[in-house]
Amino acid sequence: MSSRRAERLVNLVLCLLSTRQYLTAERIRAAVPGYEQDGSGPRADEAFKRMFERDKAELRDLGVPLETGRNSIFDTEDGYRIARRDYELPEISLSPDEAAAVGLGARLWQSAGLAEAARGALLKLRAAGIEVDSVRALDAHARTDASEEALHPCLDAVQSGRSVTFDYRKPDGIRERRDVEPWGVVSWRGRWYLVGHDRDRDAARCFRLSRVDGAVRPVGPAGAVKVPTGIDLVGYVQAVHPGGQRPAALVRVQHGAGVGLRRISRLVERGEDADVLEVWYSDLDWIAARLAGEGAAVQVLDPPEVRAAVVGRLREHSDEHSDPGKPATAMGVPTFPGSPA
Repeated sequence: MSSRRAERLVNLVLCLLSTRQYLTAERIRAAVPGYEQDGSGPRADEAFKRMFERDKAELRDLGVPLETGRNSIFDTEDGYRIARRDYELPEISLSPDEAAAVGLGARLWQSAGLAEAARGALLKLRAAGIEVDSVRALDAHARTDASEEALHPCLDAVQSGRSVTFDYRKPDGIRERRDVEPWGVVSWRGRWYLVGHDRDRDAARCFRLSRVDGAVRPVGPAGAVKVPTGIDLVGYVQAVHPGGQRPAALVRVQHGAGVGLRRISRLVERGEDADVLEVWYSDLDWIAARLAGEGAAVQVLDPPEVRAAVVGRLREHSDEHSDPGKPATAMGVPTFPGSPA
């Protein structure tokens, strides 16, 4: 199956899962990314019908319970939906290793390009008056994670067995060029690390991806990097960055927002429109990127250095996307109590 078709099928499943109404083929055609056709007319209509029929057959072959029906007696054609009660899995017991793998996959999804297309389909349905589950509840939107730009090139390099080169910012702020033979990418305590052999130092090293500045460039032929037998990547990161007492940020998060953030925090106070959460962190860059990625839905209460770092990131992002003909301002940057003007 091609990646394009697989993406279209995922979008179709998300679309049909997110409504309690039956959607006609034409509404699905307008809402689901992947069904766009160049031109119009009978030939384009016929091409869509063939594609949609193949997709329906594929979903049924995969065991997806696709329902057909009509919303009322006034409807003139059948529609489609997927009932959550028939699609969702029963309660599952996972071992610690299995649970860790599922959590890692969920965090990768937050950075996937597919998420934005799926979210767009749901927004189209809501605009058309179709009742859908909350878009935020699906957590299907792209996040502005500081490590996102470095994550995917590093994963690709590990898979292809190629070396990489990048600029790395040390804790003291000094930037250095690093040439690394990557062995693997590890998620540890809410952060991403690249583990590999540093050629210049001729030793194993791990690199926090949030400190990678600029592009990660592959070098050399594919298959040139050999991962040492028996290497424990997670154990290596744990040894370099052991646990301990970590500082915490106090944030106010609007209801329906910060689904991923809530999984790594402690509820301090539940409010009528927003909750106060305590989020632990070890790296200021990481916590600032994570909170800034939530936009105006999150308000930093304490400490001041985290609040200033988040405001700085939002202002930087705003300046990058502002009209070059206008003076740089803090347009679009939420104002936090006590933050610098």
